[in-house]
Amino acid sequence: MIPTIETQNLRLRAPDMRDFDAYATFRMDPVRTAGVGGPCTRAQAFDKLSEIIGHWHLRGYGRWIVADKTNDAALGVCGPFYPDDWPEPEIAWSVFANAEGRGVAYEASKASLEYAYHTLEWTTAISCITPGNERSIALAKRLGAVQEDDFTTVDGMVLHVFRHPAPGAAA
Repeated sequence: MIPTIETQNLRLRAPDMRDFDAYATFRMDPVRTAGVGGPCTRAQAFDKLSEIIGHWHLRGYGRWIVADKTNDAALGVCGPFYPDDWPEPEIAWSVFANAEGRGVAYEASKASLEYAYHTLEWTTAISCITPGNERSIALAKRLGAVQEDDFTTVDGMVLHVFRHPAPGAAA
């Protein structure tokens, strides 16, 4: 049910147990997860990875594991995301430490936006970013997104809302 998308350097694919160690390491890192709900235990990371798979089942779309196309190593997660308490569907991304600074988030996000617009037929998309996450803010702007306002989650986390260009619009 979860499609695989290949880009020049990446494979966006369904998560499975071979990704769990890399994902758990990411989720347990207090610095890397500050903007996505903070660190968690290894057991909680398992639940979070399961949530990614469940999102596909419930919504018909979701985040993929972003893997290196040459060796299939997990580099992050990216894709369409729409929790029940979110203002609207978004393109979400997180990269693991081994992928930082390699253009992985940009390449995966571009593919995710294309999928959302052309396969899911979305007419708009946002990305919600923690204030101070300068790398993600720069990525959103590179993708052509413009900050609109802020959104406060049910947990009290304030997120900047960046609106992506409509399908077919020049970024």
